[in-house]
Amino acid sequence: MVALFLALLVVAITPRLLAERPSKEKPTALIFGTVWDPDSRAVYGVKVKIRRADEKKYRWELYSDHRGEFAQRVPAGKADYVVTADLKGFKPPPGKHLQPVQEVTVHIENEERADIGLHLIW
Repeated sequence: MVALFLALLVVAITPRLLAERPSKEKPTALIFGTVWDPDSRAVYGVKVKIRRADEKKYRWELYSDHRGEFAQRVPAGKADYVVTADLKGFKPPPGKHLQPVQEVTVHIENEERADIGLHLIW
């Protein structure tokens, strides 16, 4: 009888203890984007750089995948981020020369996903 009582007590208390345990992970937001060429085709292998708008140095560098997509987690909370394509060392198709149109500013409020597109020109 005592064993049954202890088992029920453990089952009743365990979910409450797990719910009260603080998470070790900090909340994040997601900047998700696609790099597009002038013909609206996704571009693979483009270096994407991301920084906070109030900083000069880029904090994150990543590359677009085979679908032209990239994703970067950033700290949750109100902040603006600048996203740009860095084409140094990128090999465009023969006879073509790609260049970025402009930087894209992304506004993050909280834990959220922001979708953007980086459009390149010939």
